[in-house]
Amino acid sequence: MLNRLRGRNLAHPGCLVGTTLGLTIGLILAAVLATSFNVNINLDLVIWFGLTVVLGGVGWIIGDRLSSRFPALEEEQPPQT
Repeated sequence: MLNRLRGRNLAHPGCLVGTTLGLTIGLILAAVLATSFNVNINLDLVIWFGLTVVLGGVGWIIGDRLSSRFPALEEEQPPQT
């Protein structure tokens, strides 16, 4: 499966994973803060949005750095006669 990723930039999938995690974790954290600690809704939204942006950025950076570890494979040419 990793051979299919060779030579491709993994920043976009990393950003997608990071953003998805940010949305999920941020929503859960915001719900806990709102119900348990009676935190203002505006602060909850800022925390949720901040987590989404930060984790999306971290996923982008990790995906970009990971891409250089998978250089493209040389395609074998069939012998020409």
